[in-house]
Amino acid sequence: MFIGHFAVAFAAKPAAPSASLGTLFLACEWVDLVWPVLLLAGLERVEIRPGITAFTPLDFVYYPWSHSLVMCAVWAAAFGLLYLAVRKSGRAALVLAAVVLSHWFLDMIAHRPDLPIAPGSDARFGLGLWNSIPGTLLVEAALFVAALLLYARRTRALDRIGRWGLWGLILFLAAAYLGAAFGPPPPDASAIAWAGILGGAVTAFLGFWVDRHRAMAG
Repeated sequence: MFIGHFAVAFAAKPAAPSASLGTLFLACEWVDLVWPVLLLAGLERVEIRPGITAFTPLDFVYYPWSHSLVMCAVWAAAFGLLYLAVRKSGRAALVLAAVVLSHWFLDMIAHRPDLPIAPGSDARFGLGLWNSIPGTLLVEAALFVAALLLYARRTRALDRIGRWGLWGLILFLAAAYLGAAFGPPPPDASAIAWAGILGGAVTAFLGFWVDRHRAMAG
């Protein structure tokens, strides 16, 4: 998934009002930020195989250190503990850890059976939503719109940036999503990794920027 992960971040904001939307964005995509680093280091592998699913040409050959359920739980705990140490908010730390962990379960819905349980385990899981382009678009769009409406109702713009910046963020996420879904296959794994790192940095920056100009309603 892509915007489905960001849906979790938007929906989690009312549960952790002290956490910036940028921090929630980092949490929802943390696993996908660890993954490209491991790709570049040669510790995990992805191959480009058009047709392997209808929605994406990526064949996730080996990625237990970033995307197994056990390691997602480890990344979630580490993210939550780091936030707790820096910001001293136990509630927000728990919410952020849950957002990180949600990544595996949303991916399980989308992926074909390639998600590992733990490093060294042969068990693979995935419900295969990516085998249907209309189904993928419908499910992710529904999650994203519902979460965005919740965020918009529970927060208010403090100025024009808070109002129009949110729309700019939405358009950026939508454009990135549609580009990944309908654009040409990436040339190689290195391009995938660098695009993931750059995209994660930009979305986190936009989340911090927009959130500074919005406040919780009521």
